[in-house]
Amino acid sequence: MSKQYERYGPHGTLGDEPAVPSVHTALTLPYGVPGAPRRPAHEAVPPPRRTPEGPGPAGRGRRAAARPESPVRRLLPQALVVAFLAGGTAAFVAEDKAVELTVDGHPRTLHTFADDVTGLLADEGVRVGPHDVVTPAPGTPLTDGDEIAVRHGRPVRLTVDGERRVVWTTADTVDGALRQLGVRAEGAYLSASRSLPIGRAGLALDVRTERSVTVMADGRTRTLRTNAATVADVLREAGTTLRGEDTTSVPGTSFPRDGQTVTVLRITGTHETHDEEIPYPERRSEDPALPRGTEVVDQAGRPGLRRSTYLLRTVNGVRQRPRRERTEVVREPRRQLVRVGTGPRPATASGAGHLDWHALAVCESGGRPDAVDPSGTYGGLYQFDTATWHALGGSGRPQDAPPEEQTRRAETLYQRHGTSPWPHCGSRLRG
Repeated sequence: MSKQYERYGPHGTLGDEPAVPSVHTALTLPYGVPGAPRRPAHEAVPPPRRTPEGPGPAGRGRRAAARPESPVRRLLPQALVVAFLAGGTAAFVAEDKAVELTVDGHPRTLHTFADDVTGLLADEGVRVGPHDVVTPAPGTPLTDGDEIAVRHGRPVRLTVDGERRVVWTTADTVDGALRQLGVRAEGAYLSASRSLPIGRAGLALDVRTERSVTVMADGRTRTLRTNAATVADVLREAGTTLRGEDTTSVPGTSFPRDGQTVTVLRITGTHETHDEEIPYPERRSEDPALPRGTEVVDQAGRPGLRRSTYLLRTVNGVRQRPRRERTEVVREPRRQLVRVGTGPRPATASGAGHLDWHALAVCESGGRPDAVDPSGTYGGLYQFDTATWHALGGSGRPQDAPPEEQTRRAETLYQRHGTSPWPHCGSRLRG
Protein backbone atom coordinates (compact mmCIF):
# COMPACT_ATOMS: atom_id res chain seq x y z
CA MET A 1 0.00 0.00 0.00
CA SER A 2 1.21 3.49 -0.76
CA LYS A 3 -0.28 5.14 2.31
CA GLN A 4 0.90 4.56 5.81
CA TYR A 5 -2.64 4.11 7.14
CA GLU A 6 -5.97 2.86 5.71
CA ARG A 7 -9.37 3.91 7.03
CA TYR A 8 -11.78 1.11 7.96
CA GLY A 9 -15.35 1.22 9.14
CA PRO A 10 -16.69 -0.41 12.24
CA HIS A 11 -17.05 -3.74 10.38
CA GLY A 12 -13.71 -3.80 8.67
CA THR A 13 -14.79 -1.92 5.53
CA LEU A 14 -13.28 1.25 4.18
CA GLY A 15 -14.96 4.24 5.78
CA ASP A 16 -14.54 7.57 7.54
CA GLU A 17 -13.59 6.22 11.04
CA PRO A 18 -10.22 7.19 12.63
CA ALA A 19 -7.20 5.57 11.05
CA VAL A 20 -6.01 2.18 12.26
CA PRO A 21 -2.26 1.47 12.06
CA SER A 22 -1.20 -0.64 9.11
CA VAL A 23 0.48 -3.96 9.72
CA HIS A 24 3.45 -2.62 7.80
CA THR A 25 3.78 0.41 10.15
CA ALA A 26 2.79 -1.19 13.45
CA LEU A 27 3.10 0.86 16.61
CA THR A 28 6.12 0.55 18.80
CA LEU A 29 5.65 -2.30 21.25
CA PRO A 30 4.62 -1.24 24.79
CA TYR A 31 7.03 -1.12 27.63
CA GLY A 32 7.90 -4.43 29.30
CA VAL A 33 8.35 -6.26 25.99
CA PRO A 34 11.90 -7.52 25.48
CA GLY A 35 13.85 -5.10 23.41
CA ALA A 36 11.57 -2.23 24.27
CA PRO A 37 12.79 0.92 26.14
CA ARG A 38 13.00 0.55 29.87
CA ARG A 39 10.03 1.88 31.82
CA PRO A 40 10.82 4.92 34.04
CA ALA A 41 11.12 4.36 37.75
CA HIS A 42 7.96 6.21 38.56
CA GLU A 43 6.10 3.81 36.24
CA ALA A 44 7.72 0.72 37.68
CA VAL A 45 5.51 -2.22 38.38
CA PRO A 46 4.48 -2.16 42.05
CA PRO A 47 5.64 -5.04 44.23
CA PRO A 48 3.26 -7.90 44.79
CA ARG A 49 0.78 -7.54 47.60
CA ARG A 50 0.90 -9.77 50.54
CA THR A 51 -1.86 -12.25 50.82
CA PRO A 52 -3.59 -13.04 54.08
CA GLU A 53 -1.52 -16.12 54.19
CA GLY A 54 1.58 -13.96 54.12
CA PRO A 55 4.26 -13.13 51.70
CA GLY A 56 6.18 -15.55 49.69
CA PRO A 57 5.62 -17.73 46.73
CA ALA A 58 2.29 -19.40 46.32
CA GLY A 59 2.15 -22.77 47.88
CA ARG A 60 -0.12 -25.21 49.45
CA GLY A 61 -2.73 -23.46 51.43
CA ARG A 62 -1.61 -20.12 50.04
CA ARG A 63 -3.25 -18.11 47.20
CA ALA A 64 -0.81 -17.25 44.41
CA ALA A 65 -0.15 -13.62 43.72
CA ALA A 66 -1.93 -12.16 40.61
CA ARG A 67 0.37 -12.13 37.59
CA PRO A 68 0.25 -8.93 35.58
CA GLU A 69 -1.10 -9.30 31.87
CA SER A 70 1.61 -9.32 29.22
CA PRO A 71 1.52 -6.38 26.75
CA VAL A 72 2.18 -8.83 23.87
CA ARG A 73 -0.87 -10.84 24.77
CA ARG A 74 -2.91 -7.66 24.98
CA LEU A 75 -1.92 -6.36 21.48
CA LEU A 76 -1.88 -9.69 19.59
CA PRO A 77 -5.65 -9.82 18.75
CA GLN A 78 -5.57 -6.29 17.40
CA ALA A 79 -2.59 -7.11 15.24
CA LEU A 80 -4.33 -10.22 13.87
CA VAL A 81 -7.48 -8.20 13.00
CA VAL A 82 -5.42 -5.59 11.23
CA ALA A 83 -3.53 -8.25 9.28
CA PHE A 84 -6.79 -10.02 8.28
CA LEU A 85 -8.38 -6.82 7.10
CA ALA A 86 -5.33 -5.81 5.17
CA GLY A 87 -5.19 -9.22 3.45
CA GLY A 88 -8.93 -9.10 2.57
CA THR A 89 -8.53 -5.67 1.05
CA ALA A 90 -5.66 -6.88 -1.06
CA ALA A 91 -7.76 -9.85 -2.33
CA PHE A 92 -10.73 -7.53 -3.02
CA VAL A 93 -8.53 -5.18 -5.04
CA ALA A 94 -6.95 -8.10 -6.91
CA GLU A 95 -10.40 -9.47 -8.08
CA ASP A 96 -11.80 -6.11 -9.22
CA LYS A 97 -11.16 -5.32 -12.94
CA ALA A 98 -11.84 -2.09 -14.80
CA VAL A 99 -12.99 -2.87 -18.39
CA GLU A 100 -14.63 -1.01 -21.25
CA LEU A 101 -17.84 -2.56 -22.68
CA THR A 102 -19.14 -1.23 -26.02
CA VAL A 103 -22.60 -2.39 -27.18
CA ASP A 104 -23.62 -1.35 -30.71
CA GLY A 105 -21.19 1.55 -30.66
CA HIS A 106 -22.07 2.85 -27.17
CA PRO A 107 -19.05 2.47 -24.81
CA ARG A 108 -19.01 2.55 -21.03
CA THR A 109 -16.35 1.80 -18.43
CA LEU A 110 -17.26 -0.44 -15.54
CA HIS A 111 -15.76 -2.54 -12.72
CA THR A 112 -16.41 -6.24 -12.68
CA PHE A 113 -15.51 -9.38 -10.73
CA ALA A 114 -16.40 -11.62 -13.73
CA ASP A 115 -13.74 -14.12 -14.76
CA ASP A 116 -14.45 -14.08 -18.49
CA VAL A 117 -16.42 -12.35 -21.26
CA THR A 118 -19.43 -14.66 -20.85
CA GLY A 119 -19.74 -13.80 -17.17
CA LEU A 120 -19.40 -10.08 -17.85
CA LEU A 121 -22.20 -10.13 -20.44
CA ALA A 122 -24.43 -12.14 -18.10
CA ASP A 123 -23.77 -9.70 -15.22
CA GLU A 124 -24.61 -6.73 -17.45
CA GLY A 125 -27.74 -8.35 -18.93
CA VAL A 126 -26.38 -8.30 -22.51
CA ARG A 127 -27.97 -11.17 -24.44
CA VAL A 128 -26.32 -12.40 -27.62
CA GLY A 129 -27.64 -14.67 -30.37
CA PRO A 130 -26.25 -16.60 -33.34
CA HIS A 131 -26.17 -13.52 -35.58
CA ASP A 132 -24.36 -11.28 -33.03
CA VAL A 133 -20.59 -10.63 -32.95
CA VAL A 134 -18.66 -10.47 -29.64
CA THR A 135 -14.98 -9.43 -29.50
CA PRO A 136 -13.11 -11.04 -27.85
CA ALA A 137 -15.12 -14.26 -28.13
CA PRO A 138 -17.33 -15.44 -25.25
CA GLY A 139 -15.36 -17.48 -22.71
CA THR A 140 -12.18 -15.39 -23.10
CA PRO A 141 -10.64 -14.63 -19.65
CA LEU A 142 -10.84 -11.02 -18.49
CA THR A 143 -7.99 -8.85 -17.24
CA ASP A 144 -7.88 -5.32 -16.01
CA GLY A 145 -8.10 -2.79 -18.87
CA ASP A 146 -9.73 -5.14 -21.43
CA GLU A 147 -12.06 -3.78 -24.12
CA ILE A 148 -15.12 -5.84 -25.07
CA ALA A 149 -17.33 -5.02 -28.07
CA VAL A 150 -20.77 -6.44 -28.88
CA ARG A 151 -22.47 -5.90 -32.26
CA HIS A 152 -26.04 -7.20 -32.50
CA GLY A 153 -27.24 -8.74 -35.77
CA ARG A 154 -30.10 -7.09 -37.65
CA PRO A 155 -32.25 -8.78 -40.32
CA VAL A 156 -32.40 -7.04 -43.70
CA ARG A 157 -35.10 -8.10 -46.19
CA LEU A 158 -32.94 -7.33 -49.21
CA THR A 159 -34.13 -7.19 -52.82
CA VAL A 160 -31.34 -6.71 -55.35
CA ASP A 161 -32.42 -6.39 -58.99
CA GLY A 162 -35.66 -8.27 -58.35
CA GLU A 163 -34.10 -11.15 -56.35
CA ARG A 164 -35.30 -11.29 -52.74
CA ARG A 165 -33.51 -12.77 -49.73
CA VAL A 166 -33.11 -12.19 -45.99
CA VAL A 167 -29.58 -11.40 -44.75
CA TRP A 168 -28.15 -10.44 -41.35
CA THR A 169 -25.81 -7.56 -40.66
CA THR A 170 -24.16 -6.03 -37.60
CA ALA A 171 -24.01 -2.61 -39.26
CA ASP A 172 -26.27 0.01 -37.73
CA THR A 173 -26.86 2.07 -40.90
CA VAL A 174 -27.93 1.30 -44.46
CA ASP A 175 -24.57 2.44 -45.81
CA GLY A 176 -22.69 0.17 -43.41
CA ALA A 177 -24.92 -2.78 -44.30
CA LEU A 178 -24.33 -2.28 -48.03
CA ARG A 179 -20.57 -2.27 -47.49
CA GLN A 180 -20.69 -5.28 -45.17
CA LEU A 181 -22.87 -7.27 -47.59
CA GLY A 182 -20.78 -6.32 -50.61
CA VAL A 183 -23.67 -4.73 -52.55
CA ARG A 184 -22.54 -2.40 -55.34
CA ALA A 185 -24.61 0.74 -54.83
CA GLU A 186 -22.89 3.30 -57.07
CA GLY A 187 -25.54 4.77 -59.36
CA ALA A 188 -28.15 2.41 -57.92
CA TYR A 189 -31.63 3.16 -56.68
CA LEU A 190 -32.05 2.69 -52.93
CA SER A 191 -35.45 2.53 -51.26
CA ALA A 192 -33.93 4.01 -48.06
CA SER A 193 -31.35 6.72 -47.36
CA ARG A 194 -27.77 5.54 -46.81
CA SER A 195 -27.69 7.30 -43.44
CA LEU A 196 -30.89 5.67 -42.20
CA PRO A 197 -30.25 3.79 -38.90
CA ILE A 198 -31.07 0.08 -38.77
CA GLY A 199 -32.85 -0.90 -35.56
CA ARG A 200 -32.74 -4.28 -33.91
CA ALA A 201 -35.94 -5.21 -35.77
CA GLY A 202 -34.17 -4.67 -39.13
CA LEU A 203 -35.72 -3.19 -42.27
CA ALA A 204 -36.66 -3.87 -45.91
CA LEU A 205 -34.26 -2.54 -48.53
CA ASP A 206 -34.74 -2.51 -52.31
CA VAL A 207 -31.64 -2.01 -54.44
CA ARG A 208 -31.72 -1.61 -58.21
CA THR A 209 -28.26 -1.40 -59.74
CA GLU A 210 -27.52 0.50 -62.91
CA ARG A 211 -27.90 -1.63 -66.05
CA SER A 212 -27.47 -1.23 -69.81
CA VAL A 213 -30.69 -1.84 -71.80
CA THR A 214 -31.25 -1.43 -75.56
CA VAL A 215 -34.65 -0.34 -76.93
CA MET A 216 -35.54 -1.00 -80.60
CA ALA A 217 -38.61 0.89 -81.86
CA ASP A 218 -39.78 2.31 -85.18
CA GLY A 219 -36.54 1.37 -86.94
CA ARG A 220 -34.33 3.12 -84.36
CA THR A 221 -32.07 1.67 -81.67
CA ARG A 222 -31.23 3.39 -78.38
CA THR A 223 -29.06 2.09 -75.54
CA LEU A 224 -29.37 3.69 -72.10
CA ARG A 225 -28.10 3.21 -68.55
CA THR A 226 -30.96 2.78 -66.14
CA ASN A 227 -31.96 1.49 -62.73
CA ALA A 228 -35.65 1.18 -63.72
CA ALA A 229 -37.80 -1.40 -62.00
CA THR A 230 -39.77 -2.59 -65.07
CA VAL A 231 -39.44 -2.76 -68.85
CA ALA A 232 -42.32 -0.26 -69.09
CA ASP A 233 -40.24 2.21 -67.04
CA VAL A 234 -37.32 1.73 -69.46
CA LEU A 235 -39.59 2.60 -72.39
CA ARG A 236 -40.71 5.78 -70.65
CA GLU A 237 -37.10 6.77 -70.04
CA ALA A 238 -36.36 6.12 -73.72
CA GLY A 239 -39.31 8.30 -74.75
CA THR A 240 -41.12 5.41 -76.47
CA THR A 241 -44.93 5.26 -76.28
CA LEU A 242 -47.13 2.23 -76.88
CA ARG A 243 -50.40 2.82 -78.73
CA GLY A 244 -53.44 0.66 -79.32
CA GLU A 245 -52.43 -2.99 -79.56
CA ASP A 246 -48.68 -2.27 -79.49
CA THR A 247 -46.61 -4.53 -77.25
CA THR A 248 -42.99 -5.47 -76.48
CA SER A 249 -40.86 -8.58 -77.03
CA VAL A 250 -40.78 -9.11 -73.25
CA PRO A 251 -43.58 -8.37 -70.75
CA GLY A 252 -43.73 -4.76 -69.69
CA THR A 253 -43.96 -5.77 -66.02
CA SER A 254 -40.77 -7.87 -66.13
CA PHE A 255 -37.46 -6.73 -64.59
CA PRO A 256 -34.98 -5.36 -67.18
CA ARG A 257 -31.68 -7.26 -67.14
CA ASP A 258 -28.24 -5.92 -67.92
CA GLY A 259 -27.50 -6.21 -71.66
CA GLN A 260 -31.14 -6.94 -72.53
CA THR A 261 -32.71 -5.81 -75.84
CA VAL A 262 -36.38 -4.79 -75.80
CA THR A 263 -38.15 -4.67 -79.17
CA VAL A 264 -41.33 -2.63 -79.59
CA LEU A 265 -43.93 -4.34 -81.78
CA ARG A 266 -46.27 -1.96 -83.61
CA ILE A 267 -49.50 -3.87 -84.20
CA THR A 268 -52.52 -3.02 -86.34
CA GLY A 269 -55.47 -5.36 -86.68
CA THR A 270 -58.78 -5.75 -88.48
CA HIS A 271 -61.56 -8.33 -88.23
CA GLU A 272 -63.14 -10.36 -91.01
CA THR A 273 -66.09 -12.75 -90.96
CA HIS A 274 -66.58 -15.90 -93.04
CA ASP A 275 -69.83 -17.86 -93.42
CA GLU A 276 -69.93 -21.56 -94.15
CA GLU A 277 -72.77 -24.04 -94.61
CA ILE A 278 -73.52 -26.73 -92.08
CA PRO A 279 -74.71 -29.85 -93.99
CA TYR A 280 -78.17 -31.03 -93.04
CA PRO A 281 -78.76 -34.61 -91.91
CA GLU A 282 -81.17 -36.92 -93.71
CA ARG A 283 -83.48 -39.54 -92.27
CA ARG A 284 -84.75 -42.23 -94.68
CA SER A 285 -87.63 -44.53 -93.85
CA GLU A 286 -89.14 -47.42 -95.89
CA ASP A 287 -92.72 -47.06 -97.17
CA PRO A 288 -94.41 -50.17 -98.66
CA ALA A 289 -97.13 -47.97 -100.12
CA LEU A 290 -94.63 -46.58 -102.58
CA PRO A 291 -93.33 -48.68 -105.47
CA ARG A 292 -89.73 -49.74 -105.37
CA GLY A 293 -87.41 -47.17 -106.82
CA THR A 294 -89.61 -44.32 -105.68
CA GLU A 295 -88.52 -41.84 -103.04
CA VAL A 296 -90.69 -39.16 -101.55
CA VAL A 297 -89.21 -36.22 -99.64
CA ASP A 298 -91.66 -35.36 -96.89
CA GLN A 299 -89.48 -32.61 -95.46
CA ALA A 300 -86.78 -30.97 -97.48
CA GLY A 301 -83.50 -30.48 -95.70
CA ARG A 302 -81.97 -27.06 -95.20
CA PRO A 303 -78.30 -26.45 -94.54
CA GLY A 304 -77.30 -24.46 -91.47
CA LEU A 305 -75.02 -21.44 -91.35
CA ARG A 306 -71.85 -21.02 -89.29
CA ARG A 307 -70.13 -17.61 -89.00
CA SER A 308 -66.49 -17.31 -87.95
CA THR A 309 -64.65 -14.09 -87.06
CA TYR A 310 -60.92 -13.84 -87.83
CA LEU A 311 -58.36 -11.34 -86.62
CA LEU A 312 -56.02 -10.06 -89.31
CA ARG A 313 -52.88 -8.48 -87.79
CA THR A 314 -49.79 -6.77 -89.08
CA VAL A 315 -46.71 -6.59 -86.83
CA ASN A 316 -44.21 -3.90 -87.78
CA GLY A 317 -45.79 -3.91 -91.25
CA VAL A 318 -45.72 -7.70 -91.75
CA ARG A 319 -49.09 -9.43 -92.24
CA GLN A 320 -49.61 -12.34 -89.85
CA ARG A 321 -51.58 -15.54 -90.32
CA PRO A 322 -55.30 -14.96 -89.63
CA ARG A 323 -56.36 -16.06 -86.19
CA ARG A 324 -59.90 -17.24 -85.56
CA GLU A 325 -61.27 -15.46 -82.51
CA ARG A 326 -64.83 -16.76 -82.31
CA THR A 327 -67.38 -18.93 -84.08
CA GLU A 328 -71.16 -18.84 -83.84
CA VAL A 329 -74.01 -20.80 -85.43
CA VAL A 330 -76.30 -18.35 -87.16
CA ARG A 331 -78.82 -20.97 -88.33
CA GLU A 332 -79.25 -24.58 -87.31
CA PRO A 333 -79.57 -27.12 -90.16
CA ARG A 334 -82.98 -28.73 -90.77
CA ARG A 335 -83.18 -32.48 -91.23
CA GLN A 336 -84.51 -33.91 -94.49
CA LEU A 337 -87.13 -36.69 -94.19
CA VAL A 338 -87.34 -39.16 -97.10
CA ARG A 339 -89.70 -42.11 -97.66
CA VAL A 340 -88.32 -44.90 -99.79
CA GLY A 341 -90.78 -47.14 -101.65
CA THR A 342 -90.62 -50.88 -101.08
CA GLY A 343 -93.93 -51.91 -102.76
CA PRO A 344 -94.41 -53.51 -106.23
CA ARG A 345 -93.85 -51.33 -109.22
CA PRO A 346 -97.06 -50.39 -111.15
CA ALA A 347 -97.52 -51.21 -114.81
CA THR A 348 -95.75 -48.67 -116.94
CA ALA A 349 -95.85 -47.57 -120.47
CA SER A 350 -94.02 -49.89 -122.78
CA GLY A 351 -90.36 -49.10 -123.04
CA ALA A 352 -90.23 -46.68 -120.04
CA GLY A 353 -89.95 -48.98 -117.04
CA HIS A 354 -86.21 -49.41 -117.30
CA LEU A 355 -85.47 -45.69 -117.08
CA ASP A 356 -84.07 -44.01 -113.96
CA TRP A 357 -87.04 -41.91 -112.93
CA HIS A 358 -85.64 -41.35 -109.49
CA ALA A 359 -82.60 -39.61 -110.95
CA LEU A 360 -84.83 -37.42 -113.08
CA ALA A 361 -87.01 -36.51 -110.08
CA VAL A 362 -83.98 -35.60 -107.99
CA CYS A 363 -82.67 -33.38 -110.77
CA GLU A 364 -86.00 -31.66 -111.43
CA SER A 365 -87.44 -31.23 -107.92
CA GLY A 366 -84.94 -32.58 -105.44
CA GLY A 367 -87.11 -35.69 -105.16
CA ARG A 368 -89.99 -33.78 -103.58
CA PRO A 369 -93.49 -34.61 -104.85
CA ASP A 370 -94.88 -31.25 -103.67
CA ALA A 371 -92.11 -29.11 -105.11
CA VAL A 372 -93.07 -25.91 -106.92
CA ASP A 373 -90.66 -23.74 -108.90
CA PRO A 374 -90.24 -20.06 -107.80
CA SER A 375 -92.52 -18.82 -110.58
CA GLY A 376 -95.33 -21.17 -109.50
CA THR A 377 -95.67 -22.57 -113.05
CA TYR A 378 -94.21 -26.04 -112.57
CA GLY A 379 -94.85 -28.54 -109.80
CA GLY A 380 -94.40 -32.11 -108.65
CA LEU A 381 -91.61 -34.63 -108.96
CA TYR A 382 -91.09 -33.98 -112.66
CA GLN A 383 -92.12 -30.34 -112.75
CA PHE A 384 -95.23 -30.58 -114.93
CA ASP A 385 -96.98 -27.42 -115.97
CA THR A 386 -100.76 -27.53 -115.39
CA ALA A 387 -101.68 -27.78 -119.06
CA THR A 388 -99.37 -30.75 -119.69
CA TRP A 389 -100.65 -32.47 -116.57
CA HIS A 390 -104.22 -32.18 -117.68
CA ALA A 391 -103.27 -33.36 -121.19
CA LEU A 392 -101.86 -36.54 -119.64
CA GLY A 393 -105.17 -37.23 -117.86
CA GLY A 394 -104.32 -35.67 -114.56
CA SER A 395 -106.60 -33.47 -112.53
CA GLY A 396 -105.94 -30.58 -110.21
CA ARG A 397 -102.31 -29.66 -109.71
CA PRO A 398 -99.48 -32.12 -110.33
CA GLN A 399 -97.84 -31.42 -106.98
CA ASP A 400 -100.99 -32.53 -105.17
CA ALA A 401 -101.08 -35.97 -106.85
CA PRO A 402 -99.50 -39.09 -105.27
CA PRO A 403 -95.90 -39.76 -106.34
CA GLU A 404 -96.80 -42.99 -108.17
CA GLU A 405 -99.37 -41.14 -110.30
CA GLN A 406 -96.85 -38.48 -111.14
CA THR A 407 -94.39 -41.19 -112.24
CA ARG A 408 -97.00 -42.93 -114.45
CA ARG A 409 -97.92 -39.73 -116.23
CA ALA A 410 -94.24 -38.87 -116.67
CA GLU A 411 -93.69 -42.26 -118.31
CA THR A 412 -96.59 -41.52 -120.67
CA LEU A 413 -95.07 -38.13 -121.47
CA TYR A 414 -91.76 -39.82 -122.22
CA GLN A 415 -93.50 -42.25 -124.61
CA ARG A 416 -94.93 -39.29 -126.51
CA HIS A 417 -92.05 -36.87 -126.56
CA GLY A 418 -88.96 -38.65 -125.21
CA THR A 419 -86.66 -36.53 -123.00
CA SER A 420 -87.53 -33.25 -124.67
CA PRO A 421 -89.95 -32.15 -121.90
CA TRP A 422 -86.90 -32.13 -119.59
CA PRO A 423 -84.20 -30.40 -121.60
CA HIS A 424 -81.76 -30.05 -118.69
CA CYS A 425 -82.40 -33.25 -116.70
CA GLY A 426 -83.68 -35.64 -119.38
CA SER A 427 -80.28 -37.26 -119.79
CA ARG A 428 -80.56 -38.58 -116.19
CA LEU A 429 -83.20 -41.08 -117.33
CA ARG A 430 -80.60 -43.17 -119.06
CA GLY A 431 -78.12 -43.02 -116.20
